[in-house]
Amino acid sequence: MELLQVLIRWVHIVAGITWIGLLYYFNWMNGHIVATMDGETKKKVVPELMPRVLYWFRWGAAYTWITGVLLLMLVFYHGGLMFEGDQDWHAGAFVMLAVTFLGVFIYDAVFKAIKAQQPLGAIIGFALACVAILGFVYIGHFGYRAYVIHLGALFGTCMAFNVWFRIWPAQQRIITATKNGQAPDPADPAMAGLRSKHNTYMSVPLVYAMVNAHTVTVGANCYFWLMGAVALGWVVVYLLYKKGAQVKGF
Repeated sequence: MELLQVLIRWVHIVAGITWIGLLYYFNWMNGHIVATMDGETKKKVVPELMPRVLYWFRWGAAYTWITGVLLLMLVFYHGGLMFEGDQDWHAGAFVMLAVTFLGVFIYDAVFKAIKAQQPLGAIIGFALACVAILGFVYIGHFGYRAYVIHLGALFGTCMAFNVWFRIWPAQQRIITATKNGQAPDPADPAMAGLRSKHNTYMSVPLVYAMVNAHTVTVGANCYFWLMGAVALGWVVVYLLYKKGAQVKGF
């Protein structure tokens, strides 16, 4: 089991680096570069560049999510790290496991309905994250490490869903239209851009959850630390977006 954990963690981290690195490339660099291209340049560059980048992007997401679920099974479910004290599996815990992996459909439905940009989208997203945290604590009765990593798993599931079912289909249509010298349907760049931005915001607290789940001395038994980490992470991402727009080429 220990050797299996080592191998899966290795794949998980390498796949995650691939995925999140390309996510940051898209959000903080690519959009500004593409904006400087004329129509003919886009027609030549986009069909060659984007399918290649999106290949590593979507499969990095897939392998990160799959290995993340396997680690949850090995470390927390099989390893007995879900609860503290004498608490054992119960109905509320299974409900919150369902929220972890099926809550993505609530997220998707909410943001399809409201089409919210900042700051309303951030407020709604933070409120949903806080509700999930409180559910992990008071309904699931998860231990500290468990509810931290399950928030990360919830974010990661939403992010992988966005990649495969929102960003990638929209990008396929955008690339095809660009290759044919046509203007893409405005709904496709809007969808791909918004969900990519959502993923960027979720990625920073997700990394905190991955790290802090193994460092229980900071914020242990106080879910306000986790809520604060989500908020602080989103402020950092917002500032990086502003910085990305200021960096110029030669």
